[in-house]
Amino acid sequence: MTGPERRSRGARSRRPWEAAAVLIRVWIEGTQPLAGTAATKGSEPLRFDGWLELLRVVSELVAAASPSGEDADAAGDVVTARRPRKDGTMRIRLVSIFVDDQDQAEQFYTQVLDLQVKTNAPYGPGERWLTVVSPEEPDGVELVLHRTDEPARAFQAASRELGRPVLSLNTDDCAADAERLKAKGVVFVKEPARMAYGGIDAVFEDTCGNLLNLHQD
Repeated sequence: MTGPERRSRGARSRRPWEAAAVLIRVWIEGTQPLAGTAATKGSEPLRFDGWLELLRVVSELVAAASPSGEDADAAGDVVTARRPRKDGTMRIRLVSIFVDDQDQAEQFYTQVLDLQVKTNAPYGPGERWLTVVSPEEPDGVELVLHRTDEPARAFQAASRELGRPVLSLNTDDCAADAERLKAKGVVFVKEPARMAYGGIDAVFEDTCGNLLNLHQD
């Protein structure tokens, strides 16, 4: 919107307010004898006959205050951006793990685990912002494959020593998928077994310093 258009719209939006101010002042002076300010005829306040006109002007004020066109779109965008979710639920968007080699990790997670690359972009010196997703849920949770640094290597070593996977992948048939992955050269450190809580789990190496869990409900 140009400068003249804004000034023109601003002038139009002020006119109803100016008219309403005059009518309201007349109403106050004509009907409310406060501190001797009411206009009177003799000792009686003057009668106010502008109710219909005041109602008309107030209606114009309501219409003028309602955004329309581009203004309505902009206002709607702001309201939408600030309005909290009705259910108040947070959703997991990204999950990160550290890998020794991003090129090797990309190959393993896409060619062996059959995930697909979602984002692959420069992220810093010698590192990429590399994420993979399930092909069945391309807009779902993204797994970020970060390059390790010294603190991350210490964390990896501690997790492996405890036999603790850094990630759990869900499957409908743990035993069958375990055999399929073994055929691709994947090393399992724990064979599929039913757990005390009722599910079936197996644990394997991702060739990049981590243990992963394969889970079946």
